[in-house]
Amino acid sequence: MLAFRFLPLLAGVLLAVAAPALAAPAPAAPTETTAAKTAAIQRIDPTFWWVGMKNPKLQLLVHGPGLRAATATLRTYPGVTLDGVQQLASPNYLLLNLTISPTARPGKLQLEFQGNKKFSYAYELRERTTPQDKSKVQGLSQQDFIYFLMPDRFSNGDPKNDYVASMRAPKAARDSMYARHGGDLQGIENHFDYFKSLGVTALWLTPVVENDMPKASYHGYALTDYYNTDRRYGTTEQYRQFVERAHQNGLKVVHDVVLNHMGSGNYLFLDQPAPDWFNQWPRFTRSNYNASALNDPYGSALDRKLYNQGWFDTTMPDVNQRNPLVATYLIQNFLWWVEYTGLDAYRIDTYPYSDPNFLMQWGQALNDEFPNLFKFGEAWVGSTAQQAFFARNIFQPVDGFKSNLESVFDFQSQGAIHDALRGDQPNLNRVYEALQGDWMYEDASRNVTFLDNHDMSRFYSVIGEDFAKYKMGLAWLLTMRGIPQLYYGTEVLMKNFSNPDGKVREDFPGGFAGDKQTYFTAAGRTGQAGEAFEYVRKLANYRKDHAFVHSGRLMQFIPQDGVYTYFRYSPAGTLMVLLNGNPGEKTVDGTRFAERTGGFSSGVEVTTGATLPNLTSFTIPGKTAWVVELR
Repeated sequence: MLAFRFLPLLAGVLLAVAAPALAAPAPAAPTETTAAKTAAIQRIDPTFWWVGMKNPKLQLLVHGPGLRAATATLRTYPGVTLDGVQQLASPNYLLLNLTISPTARPGKLQLEFQGNKKFSYAYELRERTTPQDKSKVQGLSQQDFIYFLMPDRFSNGDPKNDYVASMRAPKAARDSMYARHGGDLQGIENHFDYFKSLGVTALWLTPVVENDMPKASYHGYALTDYYNTDRRYGTTEQYRQFVERAHQNGLKVVHDVVLNHMGSGNYLFLDQPAPDWFNQWPRFTRSNYNASALNDPYGSALDRKLYNQGWFDTTMPDVNQRNPLVATYLIQNFLWWVEYTGLDAYRIDTYPYSDPNFLMQWGQALNDEFPNLFKFGEAWVGSTAQQAFFARNIFQPVDGFKSNLESVFDFQSQGAIHDALRGDQPNLNRVYEALQGDWMYEDASRNVTFLDNHDMSRFYSVIGEDFAKYKMGLAWLLTMRGIPQLYYGTEVLMKNFSNPDGKVREDFPGGFAGDKQTYFTAAGRTGQAGEAFEYVRKLANYRKDHAFVHSGRLMQFIPQDGVYTYFRYSPAGTLMVLLNGNPGEKTVDGTRFAERTGGFSSGVEVTTGATLPNLTSFTIPGKTAWVVELR
C-alpha cells in the first residue's frame, strides 16, 4: 500500500526528467577495426588513487576509441604491479587490475598502450590524508542536528556558474519550476553563520555530482559523471574546499549518493562497457516499487526481480550490481569521494532498490576503509519491521542479507507525528507506538528523525498552518531519540503541498539577487517566521548544549487523555516533554511519572523560562508542547 503512496511522488520527482525513453541499448560504438586507428585515452576511472589504502587492489576502467585492440603494460614502479588486463564487450574499454602494496610511494604510474600507435598515460597515486587529519570523516551521532537543503534552491553565491554552455541545460531560469535556479556551493558557504546560529551541526546537500540531463537536473539524482561535481555548483576541487571550510566552521557534511541507477546522459550508458553493466529488459520495465518482495517468506522471484532490477524511470538506467566489475566500480567511487573530500556521512538514495549482496559488499568496504563514516539510507517502507530490515538489526539473515547500514530514515515516526497533528482529533498514541518497535534495531538512536523532505508535502501545510501544532512537532523532533533532520525553510514556516513537487522545492527567500524578502537576517524574519526561527534556535542549541537531551536514555509513558509524556535523562540531568494534542487544556497527574521525577521538585520550560513549581499535578494548555528541565 505504501508503495502506491510513493508512486505519485516518483512521478513528480522523476517524470519531470523524462525525455524519450532510453530503455533500449545506446547507439552502437565505432567498430573496433576503425576506432583502433585513432586510439587515445579519454578518461580513466578512478581519476586518481592513493597509496596506503587498506585494500591493495585497484580496478581501472580505461575509456577511449578502439582501446580494446590495444595492449597495456605498466612501466616498472616500486610496490605496484599490473595483475591483468581485461577486455570488455565494447571496443572502447579496457580494465586494468593493479595491486598497490603498502611499500608503494606517491607518484605517477606510467601506463603504456600499444595499438596502431603507441601512447602512454601518467596515472597519479597520492598520499592519503584522512588517517592523519582528525577533522575529516567524523561521522554522525545523536549529538548532531542535520540541515537538509537543495543547493540549486538555497542561495546563489557565484553568478559566473549560472550559465555553462557545454551542459545540456546550460542556463539558470528561476521562472521555471523544473529548471536550474542558480544556487551553488558558494551560496551555501556564505551562510555558514546562519546554520551555526540555528544550532545546526551537519549539512546534507542533495547530490552535488554532475547531473548533465536536459530537464529537471536541479535535483541531482540522475548522475552523469561519478567523478565530477556539477559545474553549475562549482568545481570538484571547490567542493573539496567546501567540505574543508565546513569542518573549520564546526559543520559536518553529508554527501548524498545514488547506488541503484544513473542518468541516461552518463557516458557509461551512452557507450556501454558491456550490455550486462545494466539491467536490460526486452522492453522498458519499471520497478514495482515494493520492498516487501525482498523479505516476504511467501514472495515470488518475479516480484523480487521487478523490484531490484526494474528501472526507476525511463531516464534512469538501472545498474547491474550483480556484475562484479560494476560492483567494484561503484565501491571504488564511493571510497574515492570520502578520501578526496573528507566528508563525514553518506545519505543513500533509494537504498533498498540495490542488489542485497552488493549492499553488503559496499557497506563492508566502506566500514573497512573508513570506520568513522556514518551511512544512513532512504528506506521508505510500510512498517517498522521493514524499516529495521534495512538497518543493523537483531534479525537472522533473510536470503543471506544482513544489513550493515548504521541508520535509516525513520519514516515510521515521521508518519506518526503527521497523523498525530493533522486534523481536529490528534492521536498521539501513534507516536508512542512508532517507538515500541525499536527493539528490532541494533541501535535505534542512530535513526534519522524528520518532519518532511523534498519528496513530500511540507510539515507546516500538512498540519493546516497551525502554529501551535508546528511548535509541538518541532519540540518532538528536537527532543526525541535519534538524529534530527530539518528540511530547509521549515524553520521559517515555508509551506506548500507536494503536487507538484516543485512547490516544496522553492527558493529560500533571500538567497538570490533581487529577492524582496530575506530570511537570513533577524530583520527579515518578521512575524511568525521570526518566532518559528527563534523557537527552533532555542531548542536546537539547548539540545546541543545538554548531553542528557541528545544522548540520554528515553522513557515514554502511554498517552492518557490525549497527552503524551516522555523523558530524556542521564545522571547529568532530566528533561520532561509533554505534548497535549487536545484543543483544550488538560490536567495531568504528575505522580504517574514518579519513577522519573523522584528527587525533583520543580522544572523550567526551556523555551519560555516559565517555572513549573509542582510536579505532582499540572495543567497544560491545549495544542501545547512543554519541554521542561527538572530541578
